[in-house]
Amino acid sequence: MRIAMWSGPRNLSTAMMYAFAARSDCAVVDEPFYAAYLKESGEVHPMQEAILASQPQSASEVIAQCLGPVPDGKDIFYQKHMSHHMLPAFPLAWTDDVINVFLLRHPARVIASYNEKREKPVLDDIGIRQQAELFNRQMTLNGEPPVVIDSDDLLTDPATGLQALCEAIGIPYDAGMLSWPAGGNKADGVWAEHWYNAVWASTGLKAAARKPVPVLSETLQEVCEQALPYYYQLEKYKLTF
Repeated sequence: MRIAMWSGPRNLSTAMMYAFAARSDCAVVDEPFYAAYLKESGEVHPMQEAILASQPQSASEVIAQCLGPVPDGKDIFYQKHMSHHMLPAFPLAWTDDVINVFLLRHPARVIASYNEKREKPVLDDIGIRQQAELFNRQMTLNGEPPVVIDSDDLLTDPATGLQALCEAIGIPYDAGMLSWPAGGNKADGVWAEHWYNAVWASTGLKAAARKPVPVLSETLQEVCEQALPYYYQLEKYKLTF
């Protein structure tokens, strides 16, 4: 089984990868299209040269990896993908051969967190528009909506949320997904030292009260307003638990 988890940045995506990496039956990969995205788009991100050197820069090579043998002979191949990495020039037919799941988070929370690491994000930096496009493609092809899970819902009740997710994608729940050792994961991309400090310090998913939606500056609020229609479109289909 190959699971493509589509997310934007600052969306609990790394913690979710760690949860699946904690399963004995699962191999994981961290944002395999990142280098190909940087090369094709011309975008400049923190640790640019290290990222470009660490991964294939050809989308076709990355696709072959995503559809190829599961690393370490595991039964499940969990792929953490940033939806904005899928540029228009990149083929999408490969996504029909994986189980597509969409990890959602309120845009205001994403934007506030992203702005702390890379200032002045625009709509296409946070991936929600591309998430909606990928979601609509799969729903049109399959005649039913793909699985959507809200990261804020998950944080309020991680055990129940992970059980619901596992059931929705057809794998047994493993309580070991709730915890992992501090200090990172061997699957982390080279960019982890810039982006993953919070999850490196964590030891698992622990229930937490939902915080208020952050108040944004006028400029960032404009980006949020652009993002909200896409968020509301996907929110209608999220798992309830």
